[in-house]
Amino acid sequence: MFSRRWLDGAVRRRFSGHDSDFTRHNVYTQDTSLQSRAQRTLQPLPRIWTDSIEAHRQAVRDATLDATASLVAEHGLRSVTMAQVAQAAGIGRATLYKYFPDLDAILVAWHERQIASHLAEFAQVRDGAGTSHKRLEAALQRYAEVQRNHHGSELAALLHSGEHVTRAQQHLHGLLAALLVDAAADGTVRDDVPPDELASYCLSALTAAAGVSSKAARDRLVQVTLAGLGPRVDGQAAQRH
Repeated sequence: MFSRRWLDGAVRRRFSGHDSDFTRHNVYTQDTSLQSRAQRTLQPLPRIWTDSIEAHRQAVRDATLDATASLVAEHGLRSVTMAQVAQAAGIGRATLYKYFPDLDAILVAWHERQIASHLAEFAQVRDGAGTSHKRLEAALQRYAEVQRNHHGSELAALLHSGEHVTRAQQHLHGLLAALLVDAAADGTVRDDVPPDELASYCLSALTAAAGVSSKAARDRLVQVTLAGLGPRVDGQAAQRH
């Protein structure tokens, strides 16, 4: 049999020196291995998966906005419920509420999308081909058409009082002023009035398009507005189109 003193010495030797170092190395290796696995777990998702998630979210959002707009046009603003929107969009009610808290939030989002689309069209007209006067006329026609189609309803009254509308008007005012600067430089628009003032005149004058019922009436209103922009006549033939 081994003595008690010998056994105590053997135990101390077992957990000292190289043996102890080996044991600490094993523990450290296990810790770093777990840490590496955790870091790999927390790495960002592959880009293709992230893009797919964003595409799905955008598809759900677009389907919701389209469904709401169709329902409001068919049944009226106050007759549409969130349950109807979810069913028309092909999603569950729980999913719908993850995106929007209520119907008003959906309508505001839809209106923001509409405004963004209109502003993109105006920017395309500003940067398009043709003379400065033709581009200005096209922009005014487009604005008058938007007024004719989207004003005078309960939905318009609800949506045209938000901050997003104010920002859009400021953006549109800037786009129109840039067109007026180009037209004034070409001599087809008066240069005795600042472009910002002329832009305000155009936007105010074309609000009357909300009350016209035909494209012909809209075009006449645009021509009257353009006539007010014409160069000042100082005894010379200054009207150059």
